[in-house]
Amino acid sequence: MRYSDDLVEEIRMKNDIVDVISGYVKLTRRGSSYFGLCPFHNEKSPSFSVSPGKQMYYCFGCGAGGNVFTFLMEYENFTFVEALKFLADRAGVELPQMEYSKEAKEQADLKNTLLEINKQAAKFYYYQLHTERGKQGYDYLKGRGLSDDTIRKFGLGYSDKYGSLLYRFLKEKGYDDEILRQSGLFLADEVHGMQDKFWNRVIYPIMDANSRVIGFGGRVMGDGKPKYLNSPETKIFDKSRNLYGLHLARSSRRKNLIICEGYMDVISMHQAGFNNAVASLGTALTSLQAGLMKRYTDEVLVIYDSDEAGVKAALRAIPMLKGVGLTTRVVNLRPYKDPDEFIQHEGCEAFEKRLEEAENSVLYEIRMKERDFDLADPQGKSDFLHEAVRRLVAIEDEIERNSYLEAVAGKYGIAVEVLRKQVGQMALSGAGRTERVKPRNTAANKKEKEGGVEKAQKLMLTWMTSYPALIGKLEKYITPEDFTTPLYRQIAEMIVLQYHEGGVNPAKLLNQFVDSEEQKEVAGLFNARIPLETEEEKRRALHDVICNMKENSIAYQSAHMNVTDMAALQKLMADKKSLERWKAGELPDFAF
Repeated sequence: MRYSDDLVEEIRMKNDIVDVISGYVKLTRRGSSYFGLCPFHNEKSPSFSVSPGKQMYYCFGCGAGGNVFTFLMEYENFTFVEALKFLADRAGVELPQMEYSKEAKEQADLKNTLLEINKQAAKFYYYQLHTERGKQGYDYLKGRGLSDDTIRKFGLGYSDKYGSLLYRFLKEKGYDDEILRQSGLFLADEVHGMQDKFWNRVIYPIMDANSRVIGFGGRVMGDGKPKYLNSPETKIFDKSRNLYGLHLARSSRRKNLIICEGYMDVISMHQAGFNNAVASLGTALTSLQAGLMKRYTDEVLVIYDSDEAGVKAALRAIPMLKGVGLTTRVVNLRPYKDPDEFIQHEGCEAFEKRLEEAENSVLYEIRMKERDFDLADPQGKSDFLHEAVRRLVAIEDEIERNSYLEAVAGKYGIAVEVLRKQVGQMALSGAGRTERVKPRNTAANKKEKEGGVEKAQKLMLTWMTSYPALIGKLEKYITPEDFTTPLYRQIAEMIVLQYHEGGVNPAKLLNQFVDSEEQKEVAGLFNARIPLETEEEKRRALHDVICNMKENSIAYQSAHMNVTDMAALQKLMADKKSLERWKAGELPDFAF
């Protein structure tokens, strides 16, 4: 059994794509579409577009695109059925009981088995910590000031120096080597066989927001390398989509979340009563993690180490947090390096005070720029203020920008009107804008530079979905057969069929494509850039595209036709005569 197309479409229509994506990305209306920072790659200038008319999204930077189902499948790592169930529940639509396909059932069973293996491993590590074998790990945790209650709360454990204890334990539970290999808990060696990945380490179980163990981190005992080791990515663990400690912090009654760097930072803050702390998992904060926090709060306090690396990490994190609509402030821990050290030396009350005094993130970014200039030197101060202006230009909201103008002017002793004038001049010149660097290894970058023919066909498909009323007039001049790229021809046929059945619906059309890369490509066909403003410019461009497509179609048909097919030959000759007339200006005055 599969869900009917009518039911799928009903659920899609009841979940407006702008409303759904607004829960993950901060969107700003610009014309007929909404724009925000793309959640699928890091960027500073919004290139992520959401069209309420087409009920689709598309990123002009990385090529990600699709409908509301696609978005959830990409962002949440959902299967189509999981996305459908999520949206059905959101819209209050009751789904019929469904029998899973063999493949879907196998994938679900695999994930459940991996979750059970991780759960068993977490219990094993916790038990080992409290045996004689685990004394070294237990003493380490107690030496860091952790109570037994905190150790239990976070499920901390220990993996012995001998590298096969967990393997033998799980084999006794009946798991075969192939599934254990997929768990990420073991290393396969042709000489020694399966060996525990984590050994001689204190173990930190990593849980998802629903308190399921999805991976592990391990801190080596002694001077071994690497100091910290994390689970590799598996079917159930993606470090870019999860946060350490979120399963506890999500239920905190505090008004914000605290993002910090490491496991011990989170644990020590929770033990001290600051149970709203989370950490990224051994990597720089990602936009997906920022979006995850946005589900539970509107404000994030950034507490990274106070060394140079921590400052750089904070400066990278701030635009991601603000990009999803989070109010962001930065906590100053100096003279201490991290939250654990601060709390141990100064106590909880002093730490609470530092949280209350957290600095506005924009002012923090500007203050960090001071380090690059000599403010005692007139030229140095002038250069610094120009850098501050560059940051202020990037603030789109006028009221917000004016507030920062006044704050910066007051702090650095410059007339606010002078600063405002500089911001205006830089904005007009475009000097404050950052060039967007397209991410590597995207579908868009894998292609060779598009030729004029392909561009013309993409532009035509965009026009057909943006201005469906044109289709009736266009059919006299361009048909799906004139789209010489197979996928484009297939899409054109589907659009024309929709038009004659009562209405063009590109988001519904996307439901016919299940492969994610194919969906991205199709979404791109409906979002070709049309940098044309006036009706006359659009009409001239449409005239050129029609002629371009027909000329290419004639060349294609000539190269592939059967020379004995007289009917096809006559049609080709008629098309050539029509093209000559169109080039001479015979085409009608299309209205957009």
